[in-house]
Amino acid sequence: MKIYIEPNRKKWQDILRRPSQSYDEIEPTVLEIFSEIKQKGDQALLRYTQLFDGVRPKELRVTEDELAEASSNIEPELKQAMQVALENIQAFHQAQKSDPVLMETSPGVSCWQEKRPIEQVGLYIPGGTAPLFSTVLMLAIPARIAGCDRVIICSPPDKEGKIHPAVLYAAKLCGVQEVYKVGGIQAIGAMTFGTESIGAVDKIFGPGNQFVTVAKQVATRFKVAIDMPAGPSELLVYADSTGVPDFIASDLLSQAEHGPDSQVILVCDSEELAKASQDAVCQQLNDLPRKSIAQKAIDNSRIVVLQDKLQALEMINTYGPEHFILVSEEEEFFLQGLKSAGSVFLGNYSPESVGDYASGTNHTLPTNGYARQYSGVNLDSFCKSITFQKLTAEGISSLGPYVETMAQAEGLWGHSKAVSLRLESLKRKSV
Repeated sequence: MKIYIEPNRKKWQDILRRPSQSYDEIEPTVLEIFSEIKQKGDQALLRYTQLFDGVRPKELRVTEDELAEASSNIEPELKQAMQVALENIQAFHQAQKSDPVLMETSPGVSCWQEKRPIEQVGLYIPGGTAPLFSTVLMLAIPARIAGCDRVIICSPPDKEGKIHPAVLYAAKLCGVQEVYKVGGIQAIGAMTFGTESIGAVDKIFGPGNQFVTVAKQVATRFKVAIDMPAGPSELLVYADSTGVPDFIASDLLSQAEHGPDSQVILVCDSEELAKASQDAVCQQLNDLPRKSIAQKAIDNSRIVVLQDKLQALEMINTYGPEHFILVSEEEEFFLQGLKSAGSVFLGNYSPESVGDYASGTNHTLPTNGYARQYSGVNLDSFCKSITFQKLTAEGISSLGPYVETMAQAEGLWGHSKAVSLRLESLKRKSV
């Protein structure tokens, strides 16, 4: 990781640039695959699964026998760990339920808001070198709590045409029965348009690589909603002299091992801590099983020394990290000034890993700077808010004239007449 000492603000943009390809570079590939899926359905899915994953599944849908068999292939320790994670995630998201908002805005004018679940949701679960069964828990649990009618999972198969048993066990644990062996752009296309095997959904959730991220964004052109642009993982750590270099290095590597297009940033207040953390990264990297993957991400990563805490805070907000670890005696200063981050971890004993798995918060978070506009997945992500209003005769009598005036001022006489007819009717009744 290259170290930058007190870099000029003009260089910040280059220092903080993400390594992923641009939307424009990937979009033509997505559109080509989407077009073929729209025209050829399952045939296209199988062709692209063979092309990208090296296998052609006999059936796209995971059978009930495969779901049942997955349980016998999971160690008891992992089952127990999943159960603990499930309970924490469930408790935290259950607590996010809110009561309807009801009020009388004027005499005889009642307004209220209620939440309704999105009917059909698709969950994308990355596979490949790291089958993220934890993402099943993060997405299927709030979908269940929200009350979504139909929940499906798409995940890429391995070379034997199977989905990792931990992913299937997590799906069964969460009550998801509809699981499909398809990943990448083609999975997003299937959930967008629907095929002979896979019914289209209303909203697509889940992280993925840069191709999946762009595919989700393109899907929004076809009346499908998405949770957020959640692409390659990223982490920014801010640490002062209270930071522990070994801890810092382990956190940086925990995100770097996600993929070669991941990125990690360390901002600290001393050159001494920067070099100590850099040395710790080099040492721990050699012992990492996914060294080759993490090394590529580390090559795209940076260490920045800024002694001025105001500048450090400005850089953090400029980057808008997916994950933000804060280790500082000035914790309150940074928290008060923080404007953009997906999820925040405080102190030496809050590694990002706990949020990825079992603390209870959701790990599906905005990346690539989108934390400036988007929230991470939460219970409301699976709901729609619907407003209601009911007016009595008193209500339309008191509010109606103001509506008439405003409608006529905008030149919308039909709006005005819808009120006028009712007011005239009430006058006749009163006579």
